[in-house]
Amino acid sequence: MQTRIGILGLGGVGGYFGGLLAKAYAKSESIEIVFIARGETQKAIAENGLKVISDESEFVAFPYLVSNDPKVIGKLDYLICATKTYDIEESLLSIQKCVKKSTVILPLYNGVDAPERIQTLFPEIEVLQGCAYIVSYIKSPGVIRKLGHFEKLFFGSMTASLSKLNALQSIFENAGIQSHLSDTIEETVWAKFIFISPLASATSYLNQNIGEIINSESNRKFYVALLNEITLVAAVKGLAIPNDIILQTIQKLQKSPQDATSSMHRDILAGNKSELVSLTEFVIKEGEKYEVETPTYQLVFDKLSSGLNS
Repeated sequence: MQTRIGILGLGGVGGYFGGLLAKAYAKSESIEIVFIARGETQKAIAENGLKVISDESEFVAFPYLVSNDPKVIGKLDYLICATKTYDIEESLLSIQKCVKKSTVILPLYNGVDAPERIQTLFPEIEVLQGCAYIVSYIKSPGVIRKLGHFEKLFFGSMTASLSKLNALQSIFENAGIQSHLSDTIEETVWAKFIFISPLASATSYLNQNIGEIINSESNRKFYVALLNEITLVAAVKGLAIPNDIILQTIQKLQKSPQDATSSMHRDILAGNKSELVSLTEFVIKEGEKYEVETPTYQLVFDKLSSGLNS
């Protein structure tokens, strides 16, 4: 019996992990990897495959098919979603005919509100929680560039059947993906959010890369202020986050490529739509809900939202 896996969103995260899956199962008779793409990306992959370039090597992978037509794509058993957070509803509704009652959806977004938003669209479908740690981006249509060695994918669910979770974990492991099936996935996803949200907010507000933030006393203080605010929000929400989460997060940042920045910062520099609502404003709203002050986040949101609206 065939297992059909769709990858929706072929940016840094979806393109990298989708590329590994397509490469591993190119000749499989039991697993089909489907890339859901349109425009220049669809054309480039259809003609030349998806190229993934890392620091030491590169490969080209061809999926079973690449399309944005639900009739061509057909029904999916698993759907891995890795678009931008502002595209969640529109992108999923465009392929809702590919989703059946037994489809399992795995969101890999930067924010933490995606599962709830997807569950609203598909109340009867099993929606997992997930996140990925990786520094990668679209170099050109159909070409993904990964920086550094660090990569991890976490997923899990309190309600999904263990057989489906284990099946997906096996699929990932066989593709060489460093994946972890987590029993405490909500805390794991929030730990990632505590990493990405202050980083996205600081790099975008200060217009600096990781190294420039870490190595400047004033920039570092600003980043740590964001880190303190989001950690307090998570704690007041009742999440069982590690006591040393701030130290852990700073250490992760120090291990990241120093010349890298956040995807939100890259989007703002390019004049594109950004994930400001999911990565910055969300923390402010959660703070208001739990009566936690977030003045540094408010500074970031006020500056960046005015810049986008001007």
